[in-house]
Amino acid sequence: MCLILVAWRVHPDYPLVVAANRDEFFARPAAEAAWWKDAKNVFAGRDLEAGGTWLGLGRDGRFAGLTNFRDPPRNRNDAPSRGALVADFLTGNESTAAALARLQAQGPRYNAFNLFVSDGDSLGIYESASGSARILEPGIYALSNHLLDTPWPKVTAGKSRLARALRALPDDTPLRERPPRPRRSAASHRRQPCLGTHALQRLHPRPRLRHPLLHGHHPRPPRLDARHRIHLERCRP
Repeated sequence: MCLILVAWRVHPDYPLVVAANRDEFFARPAAEAAWWKDAKNVFAGRDLEAGGTWLGLGRDGRFAGLTNFRDPPRNRNDAPSRGALVADFLTGNESTAAALARLQAQGPRYNAFNLFVSDGDSLGIYESASGSARILEPGIYALSNHLLDTPWPKVTAGKSRLARALRALPDDTPLRERPPRPRRSAASHRRQPCLGTHALQRLHPRPRLRHPLLHGHHPRPPRLDARHRIHLERCRP
């Protein structure tokens, strides 16, 4: 089943972060994500059967991502392809609010779906099953084959893992913008005592080895890890 995770204005360096998975029938052909030749501002995969797409980006900062709403008894065979909704938004110039208004008018023509849309300045969600359309506040959202943030296990786990991944990103703030480091006291400038041979042996005691005459080798001295090698280098005059 499909899943779209979106972090909207959560990280200071990355206003929009998207992680997604699409499940589709093997018999339905699709092209991998690329810049479209007939719409050079659009980067997306492509449904080679109906010509639309399920998720994509624009050079102007636009984003759209769609999932089907799971409701098999209400699906109509004569309904238009929902992939056209994503393609139309990415190739157009609508604002998020204008796109949501249009979706509320056109949505009932399609089989049930959910659609993220963003013009780069705001992020919105339309859910055709409920007819709801709204602008979203900054936060982490998950969209599967039900309403937004329905607490299915993969939705809950995906949001949690995305939040951890964002916290693990490096701090790319330029050095001149970072707060100054606190000055150390005079006592903290004193050189630390060097580790002598006996101290190192206490930290890394020589392992008990088999007798070299019986087993044909000689015991090797204990190896020092990087921390102790650096410390010894600093201790040299």
